[in-house]
Amino acid sequence: MLILHKNNNINGLMDADAIIIGAGACGLMCAVQAGYLGKRVILLEKSDKPGAKILISGGGRCNYTNLFASAEQFISENHHFLKSAFTQWTVEDTISFFETYGISGKEKTLGQLFPDGKNAKDVVSVFTNLCEDFGHQIICEASVMDIVQGEDGFKIIFEKGAKQRSLLAPRVVVATGGLPIPKMGATDFALRYARQKGLRVVDTAPALVPLTITGKDEEWYAQLSGNSVFCEVSNDRMSFEENILFTHWGLSGPAVLQISSYWRPGEFIHIDLLPGQQVLQLIDAERTHNGKLLLSTLFNRFYPKKFSDAMGKFLPMDKQVANLTRADLDLIDQYIHHFKVKPAGDKGYDKAEVMRGGIDTATLSSKTLECKTVPGLFFGGECVDVTGWLGGYNFQWAWASGFVIAQQL
Repeated sequence: MLILHKNNNINGLMDADAIIIGAGACGLMCAVQAGYLGKRVILLEKSDKPGAKILISGGGRCNYTNLFASAEQFISENHHFLKSAFTQWTVEDTISFFETYGISGKEKTLGQLFPDGKNAKDVVSVFTNLCEDFGHQIICEASVMDIVQGEDGFKIIFEKGAKQRSLLAPRVVVATGGLPIPKMGATDFALRYARQKGLRVVDTAPALVPLTITGKDEEWYAQLSGNSVFCEVSNDRMSFEENILFTHWGLSGPAVLQISSYWRPGEFIHIDLLPGQQVLQLIDAERTHNGKLLLSTLFNRFYPKKFSDAMGKFLPMDKQVANLTRADLDLIDQYIHHFKVKPAGDKGYDKAEVMRGGIDTATLSSKTLECKTVPGLFFGGECVDVTGWLGGYNFQWAWASGFVIAQQL
């Protein structure tokens, strides 16, 4: 029977094949896969319900994997680390797993798979129902304080309802996620405990996060607020072609969230507002056939009118294309294809979708995700230095790492 402990009394000592700290995507998959192998586990979850972040993912729709997921779409100091996990548990395995329990995938765009006719609640229900079938316990509102290693295994000390409790198991899985969205129960426990055990932690930062703009450009961005434009956003490390969303405080939208994972404070990002086309060639074509056409009218073919109007602060939008000077054309080309902005910062962990950095992969076995220096201790999911692109990639890592760890329990 599944037990969602909230205010119930809990015996001080409970034995299981493993204790899983964190009932998110990685922890839940690990529990289910362990159940298939006949193992009994107990999950400790800080939030008041399992799968809290799954429930809000994709606006409640849950982009649960990506058809194109591979090591190339992930940021890590060791890009090869996750290849073993992705070989053991593939995208096809994820699709098949959910189809077995009535959730078929529907591709939205760029390989993003969403439940067809269902939502994030249905995804979480798959796991909670299976945990109930396997007899696993999920103890919610449990804040883990420490893990003490002894001769018989690991003693997990946690607080529940202002009382300190403990559990004992031969193996422990730390799948507490990253730092984003603190109000949903985010915790730095995995990072603190890893450091306590002498493991290196790669510097962490918000990723897949909106970027803020201040100073002289702030007013212009505020005028553009609400406009979404397809563009290419790039820096020296990476480029993405997707929509960008202008807001009163800066930049958001898929392209900006993607590049934010590669951006560092103090750096510029470059924006091509008309990727795949050359604005000067378009102007030349109109000069030949319709020289009286206003630049603003031409721009309205590609951008929302509000966006074109705001560009009038920089560009001669009220000029006929036939009357544009060489200086005008150079300026237009500069702003359309080579727009450069230096973000003041980002919106932080409150708005970030994931965390960049985490527990150094060099301290873990790529085949098992077991700590090399502490047998029986495993780390999986977002707390590890493996950060995916926007679009279901991070879920695929969570499912895969949960599966890999379960094989060792």
